[in-house]
Amino acid sequence: MARTNYSFEKRQRELAKKKKKEEKREQKEAARRSKLDSVEPPPASDDLPVN
Repeated sequence: MARTNYSFEKRQRELAKKKKKEEKREQKEAARRSKLDSVEPPPASDDLPVN
């Protein structure tokens, strides 16, 4: 009977965790970018009325 390769299983778990963490980071980055894009920039100083 074949023996279980624990190091292979451990490496696969580590890779899965790393992939999940990277996907979560990308989702947060995308949400942050969309939030910044939806905020309108303040008017330029040239557009302000002169008193």
